[in-house]
Amino acid sequence: MLKIVHLIDDQNPGGVTRYLDFIASHPGMAAIARHEILPVPRTRAARSGIKADVIVSHLTLSWRGLPGLFGLRALYPGTPLIHVEHSYCEGFAAINVTRRRRFRAMLRTGYALFDKVVAVSAPQAAWMTRSNLVPADRLTVIPPCVALAPLAELVAPGAQVRRIGAIGRLDTQKGFDLLIQAFRALPFRDVTLEIFGDGPERAALQALAGSDRRIRFHGHTPPETALACSDAVVMPSRWEPFGLVATEALAGGRPLLVSGADGLAGHEADGARRVPEFTEPRWTRALSNLVTRPPQAPRLDRETAETRTIGGWRQLLDGLAPAA
Repeated sequence: MLKIVHLIDDQNPGGVTRYLDFIASHPGMAAIARHEILPVPRTRAARSGIKADVIVSHLTLSWRGLPGLFGLRALYPGTPLIHVEHSYCEGFAAINVTRRRRFRAMLRTGYALFDKVVAVSAPQAAWMTRSNLVPADRLTVIPPCVALAPLAELVAPGAQVRRIGAIGRLDTQKGFDLLIQAFRALPFRDVTLEIFGDGPERAALQALAGSDRRIRFHGHTPPETALACSDAVVMPSRWEPFGLVATEALAGGRPLLVSGADGLAGHEADGARRVPEFTEPRWTRALSNLVTRPPQAPRLDRETAETRTIGGWRQLLDGLAPAA
């Protein structure tokens, strides 16, 4: 059977590590290949002695990391190399990148070392194509997935929305600063904002919440626990290549509001509601509507979400010639 080694440079709890857990443990992925997860330093991806038919990079590309990728390519010239782009998207580049030509040159150089590049959402792939980062014949889209069985078994929320959940790393990316300000403008005294996660912005966000006792910080929490404590979920992200929390919320049958940034727009097809403007007044209005006119939330079928990921990998690997 085909053996795939997946390279990872960040083992902190988060979407990438949970996606790799899915790849390594789901029976549908096991039917395609044997998967091994191999941690490597971010700037030294080259590792001799890897025995694999295919090597998949889940690394964050950077100028400092390119020599390691050149070394990886040189060590395994006959082995198909695949890169999964978890980090970068149009929203990230617009907000965080000042020297855009240099940034795009780095990505083009890095992507050129791989036989295939995997985008995690169609909007991300469209940005990569528009920016001429990778030729279309080497680019494919495979949405990620995580273990959804515990979420599919959650009891559906009641007809009223009284607990609004925000789940994710407490970082500028997630837009929780705007969310807190928008929530504080709501007049409902019996509605709470439940924030699940931790990160560098926690102290600043707590200061922004001030004395509003309706806003509660829970720290890092398992997804099924966070969703069980939420009647609805909101994702006001500034950028988001895919947004696994959206898949989890929809699989758990929770109404979902998203900013529509990057890959979040793709979740509208599964029932997410898009807030068209990233402004405090518009989000206050959207939150108010969520409370006063809760939308019906069709539960995302677990097998449908899993099949998208498993089928994508099967199709991609069927098109590769494994090393002799």
